[in-house]
Amino acid sequence: MLKAFKSYMSKRTITAKIRNQFMNNASSYKLFKSVRVNAEIKRKEENRPHEVLYFHKVDDPYSHLTIQCIEKLKSSYAISVKSILVGEENPEAVHETSLYRNYCLEDVKRIAPFYDIVFPAKSYPSKDLIYKANSILSQVDANKFIEIASKVSFALWSNDLETIDNLCKAFPSSDSTVANKILSGNKLRNDKGYYFGSAFYYEKELYWGVDRLSYLEERLTELGLQKSFDVKPICSLRLKAPETINSSKKVNLTYFPSLNSPYTHISTQRVQELATNSSINLITKPVLPMLMRGMTIPSYKGKYIISDAAREGRKYNHEIKSIYSPIGLPARKAYSLFPAIDEAGMGFDYITELLNASFQDGVNIGDDAYLQNLVCKLGLNWDEIKKTFKSNSWKKDLDNNLKEMYEGDCWGVPSFKITNEDESDPFYVWGQDRMWLIKEEINNRLN
Repeated sequence: MLKAFKSYMSKRTITAKIRNQFMNNASSYKLFKSVRVNAEIKRKEENRPHEVLYFHKVDDPYSHLTIQCIEKLKSSYAISVKSILVGEENPEAVHETSLYRNYCLEDVKRIAPFYDIVFPAKSYPSKDLIYKANSILSQVDANKFIEIASKVSFALWSNDLETIDNLCKAFPSSDSTVANKILSGNKLRNDKGYYFGSAFYYEKELYWGVDRLSYLEERLTELGLQKSFDVKPICSLRLKAPETINSSKKVNLTYFPSLNSPYTHISTQRVQELATNSSINLITKPVLPMLMRGMTIPSYKGKYIISDAAREGRKYNHEIKSIYSPIGLPARKAYSLFPAIDEAGMGFDYITELLNASFQDGVNIGDDAYLQNLVCKLGLNWDEIKKTFKSNSWKKDLDNNLKEMYEGDCWGVPSFKITNEDESDPFYVWGQDRMWLIKEEINNRLN
């Protein structure tokens, strides 16, 4: 990787033209399909089996969920699964480490029951137990990895010292063996363009955790690999919330978007649907993009984020098409108008239109003519709204929004906060992946 691509979306290291081309390539459905076709051709030419790689990290809460699903995956499809033990995430790919760890643990505690998976932990395991867990799995035969890894995971997250120690005796391993195993696992994970555990890889494509397992199933089904005609989804959510939630009460839903986020773009349509079909007060509080907050995104992570968001957008019929990244001046100009537009009651609509322009229409949202047309389209007075170009009040507003978001261990976008109407009992959620969880929480509070 060229060092210049380390912050590929930032104007400080790469021109807007190259940045936009990189993003468009990563999100292209045409290229996505081409890669799949060519990967299958090459697999056949090399006479390789249908092999799925699974990256397992013992102290990753999400790996506890995925390890429970693999035997069912193997029994449903004519594939082999190669399990790869990995260690710490690539540090350049993790931001706000303490918030990240706190949030991951809380997120898995919340979502596990919806998958009918027991997650017994209240905190992260000790370093000593983590080492022992890695030691066990460094010595396990490949054909027993899933079975033993599942036992280790339950023991680790239950703080079951006896089981861990008994497994250590059954599978003794040296320090060098453990270190080499994790080193080689990390290298393979990195070579495949990923950076976390709990991920699957199959022929040029990555699938993170239970949230993306359905995409792998769809691909395996397209290849005719299902073992029977009545194969059911490996990981189905058990949801209770109805399509429409009516109540005499209301809850507040605070939405934290950013203008350079493909995940934010693909969430807007569902946020609007939630606002229409539920008794909520929708509050929009934008934040600066991570790259304008001094963070960097390595190219392999950027590529995965954009390609994954594009995949999700196609799923929810809100595609990413032509991208023009607004990083820098375009974003600052667009943000400067937000307070006045939000005051007029059109804040969410404004952000939605900006994201559609950036991720579907390939428009520079910093262009004055575009902003004028948009403001008029929203039914507002351009001569009044444009006065805020000269104001810097939006910067303080966005800083305050970010601080509020951080209070819930959320650092990325889109993030959400649910509160009662009196702003009590905050419930924070990060990511468009959890729109279903937001709806479940709203339903619980209103019924």
